[in-house]
Amino acid sequence: MDIERKIELVCRPPIEEIITCEDMKEIFETYSTPRHYIGFEISGKVHIGSGLMSALKIRDFLDADVKPTIWLADYHTWINGKLGGDLKKIQSIAENYFKHAFISLGLTEDKVDYLLASKVYDDEYWKTVLSIGRNTTIARILRTVTIMGRKETEATNASSIFYPVMQATDIAKLNVQIAHAGMDQRKVHMFAREIFPKIKKKKFVAVHGHLLPGLQGPEKMNNITKEDASVDMKMSKSKPSSAIFIHDSEQEIKSKINNAFCPEKITEGNPLIEYSEYICMRDKPLKVERPAKFGGDIEFVNINELKKVYSEGKLHPVDLKSAVANELILLLKPSRDYFAKHPEYIAQINEVSITR
Repeated sequence: MDIERKIELVCRPPIEEIITCEDMKEIFETYSTPRHYIGFEISGKVHIGSGLMSALKIRDFLDADVKPTIWLADYHTWINGKLGGDLKKIQSIAENYFKHAFISLGLTEDKVDYLLASKVYDDEYWKTVLSIGRNTTIARILRTVTIMGRKETEATNASSIFYPVMQATDIAKLNVQIAHAGMDQRKVHMFAREIFPKIKKKKFVAVHGHLLPGLQGPEKMNNITKEDASVDMKMSKSKPSSAIFIHDSEQEIKSKINNAFCPEKITEGNPLIEYSEYICMRDKPLKVERPAKFGGDIEFVNINELKKVYSEGKLHPVDLKSAVANELILLLKPSRDYFAKHPEYIAQINEVSITR
């Protein structure tokens, strides 16, 4: 496969930004199998934004001859006070639920490396943490705290300072060429790219993906950056009604979609349009089935066509919801089947109270 095709695969939606394309070309010219990583807090059930959409993107990396790593960030989860701040529970859920969520989506261990962060940390790692700390300021670090899903003013614990420094150190420790995350993690990647030359660490490419909104629709926000907006707007496992989990039943998927924000003729900020674009229509057309008296069945090959028809009022929200629900039910069937066969993997997470 030529380099241009590999870069095409990396750039496919939901990727919104690559820093930089020139660096990406150099990576593929230098490495036959570049290494990639994406990290996750172990903060609750896996939804279609963090799970399904990430899995679909990781398949692109695999097709481009990139070796992916899914980084189970137990210490970051602990620092951020998730799952009651119980580190042992976080680690157990990471290895006995979270990893299996991605396996259920086709990312088996022969394709993807799964690493529990705390098992990788060693003296060299903590030396790099301190080295980064010696080459920056507290004020600079505080500008990145929104990566924790919190506003800068909410970062009152001293441990918040360690979070971005450790995330930058993760990239250095894993010696990856590609760091992959949602747009909400952009600030820490820019921080790491800024600091790495000072501590003699290798350059990496930052790849940032679109974040799916919650089913409740956009919230009113003023004068904040795109990265910071994503903190409040993205799908959240702490609001179960706003999120579709990868192992939800068919009935749960239909119910959540039926109750979703989906204003007639409005495409901007409409979560059902976004789910269509980034998931349902990613690899195939979206088929809408409806009675002949309402126009009959219709198939949309691209998102622009769907947006046009919807904005003209020629497609009713009920019909769009039905089509999206049917497609998600189909796409998530492997996960439902996997966890039905392995109820032990989901039992522990069902007992956990999820907080932001």
